Amino acid sequence: MKISECMTRDVEVAKPDQPIREAAQFMLRADAGSIPVCDGDRLVGMITDRDIAVRAVAEGRGPDTPVQEAMTGHVDYCYDDDAVEDVAVRMSNMQVRRFPVLSREDDKLVGIVSLGDLTRSDQSDAAKVALDGVTVPGGQHNQGQ
Repeated sequence: MKISECMTRDVEVAKPDQPIREAAQFMLRADAGSIPVCDGDRLVGMITDRDIAVRAVAEGRGPDTPVQEAMTGHVDYCYDDDAVEDVAVRMSNMQVRRFPVLSREDDKLVGIVSLGDLTRSDQSDAAKVALDGVTVPGGQHNQGQ
């Protein structure tokens, strides 16, 4: 099964010059801890609730701080034709709950895959693989490489 068969296609994204307040408001509405950051349809980073707290608020920056000043700039991703099992292993190894999905044809953001998406797929065993890695205690956890 390909990741395109279980990913979420309608992904709200933040723009690099958008205020972190707007990114945080989206996270609140969507009950999400992270969103992709795109310049047009190109993935340029991810912003998490932790990025906002640690890279902005803790350093005294205000709610109008641009997303690009708090986001993780280098983000790992998968392609829409990658196998679900392979993506689950990568999510486990990186200890992440969400993974941006790009089109192999043109490297544009086409979706995002979460642990929940994996759980609802025909490959629910893959979700267990990913979850096992995400729930390993200790160590540094981040989306970047």
